[in-house]
Amino acid sequence: MVMKLFDSELNIMEILWRDGDTAAKRIAEITKEKIGWSKTTTYTIIKRCLDKGAIERQEPNFVCRALVTREQAQEHETTELINKMYDGAPDRLIASLLGQKRLTTDEINHLKQLIESLE
Repeated sequence: MVMKLFDSELNIMEILWRDGDTAAKRIAEITKEKIGWSKTTTYTIIKRCLDKGAIERQEPNFVCRALVTREQAQEHETTELINKMYDGAPDRLIASLLGQKRLTTDEINHLKQLIESLE
């Protein structure tokens, strides 16, 4: 069961998904540089992720490890979007996405392959 991760928590998760296990101190350095967060803010968000079970803390040095994969989070967010905005109908989401953008031939072929693999 994947929990709802808010944007602030996803900022922490993105670091862990990209860099792997990372010390909280290093996460705070990255978020200060990229987002402008204070160390206190970063540690508060890390604590929320810990409380939710999205990450675990390892000692020594308060190393954080993601317990939720990027794919699990994406699947949860996509399902939530489909349920909330498209009455649970994934084909309506796809139709909306396709109506927004002109696809290249390669992108169309890739989508066809994805659909064929589901049949």
